[in-house]
Amino acid sequence: MFGAVGTQISPSMLSADFTRLAEEAEVVAGVADWLHIDVMDGHFVPNLTLGLPVVEALQKAASLPLDVHLMIEDPDRWAPGYAEAGAASVTFHIEAAQAPVRLARELRRIGARAGLALKPATPVEPYADLLPELDMLLLMTVEPGFGGQKFLDIVLPKIRRARQLIDRHGGEVWLQIDGGVSENTIARCAEAGADVFVAGSAVYGAEDPAAACRALRATAEAAYDRQ
Repeated sequence: MFGAVGTQISPSMLSADFTRLAEEAEVVAGVADWLHIDVMDGHFVPNLTLGLPVVEALQKAASLPLDVHLMIEDPDRWAPGYAEAGAASVTFHIEAAQAPVRLARELRRIGARAGLALKPATPVEPYADLLPELDMLLLMTVEPGFGGQKFLDIVLPKIRRARQLIDRHGGEVWLQIDGGVSENTIARCAEAGADVFVAGSAVYGAEDPAAACRALRATAEAAYDRQ
């Protein structure tokens, strides 16, 4: 089934104005479903971005729930702190986690949705047995680390395979994509089976970020209707 949870839009704050994060968060309130927060440590990926203090501050200021994506080393140690700070969803990378099942269970115990992220070249099939432990699977459609990259079409077959695995599993695991999502690419991703879309430049690079969110949602839903 495509789009089983309905289209969800998660604007990435990586493309927002860092000097006005609270205001940027509210620009998409009411039209987006989440605020996507990219946490990078300068080690797992070369970039260095927001960390726990900023997430704690945004949690108090933003009306949308926080969708935290950890692109960091040692998420087993650091990820629970983001759930404790109030993030509604915390996603860690399989390439960095030492004990992914234990970590996912800990995130859920604290009260957050547990997400597992895969880089473009990481196959999804070896992790099918982890699906019962997860609330979301995130497939990167660019190499993690920097915003504004071009969408990698080579990930589309993996999105389709991931959707098949999720449907076979039978649980309500959301399938999120992150990287190069725009009005030109979101339909292909929706048709492949994604239902949660992270968009940075396409939202915060637009003259009207709220209108951009509406347009992305409409394009994805139109793709679902064609299935």
